[in-house]
Amino acid sequence: MDRYQRVEKPKPETPIDENEIRITSQGRMRSYITYAMTLLQEKGSNEIVFKAMGRDINKTVTIVELIKRRIISLHQNTAIGSTDITDKWEPLKEGLLPLETTRHVSMITITLSMKELYTSFVGYQPLLPAELVKALTKFEYDG
Repeated sequence: MDRYQRVEKPKPETPIDENEIRITSQGRMRSYITYAMTLLQEKGSNEIVFKAMGRDINKTVTIVELIKRRIISLHQNTAIGSTDITDKWEPLKEGLLPLETTRHVSMITITLSMKELYTSFVGYQPLLPAELVKALTKFEYDG
């Protein structure tokens, strides 16, 4: 592929809800956790939705588990899926044809809610036992 250059596609302008957090490889875990905790504790959101694709799925699961161990009574629904992403490549040398490649990428959507979610949902996880949840103190968080 050294004879080709990937063509950047314009990203579609899809609105993001205030309670939706899209995890990317550039974002810091601490920033995502801080934002989610603020939504749940200070802004009064009853539900937050985390979305990630590909390699960022591990990071998302870690973030969600950390939050669940800091805020009591969070229900969780997890949905997994996949999508196809098509990349276009332009040749750098004359005589070559443009190429298109398709990648099959995994994706995850995790919903955390203060209210009970659909318990019959395949990806439902009940509340953690109270002894596993350690309330976050200001000192611990800043330190």
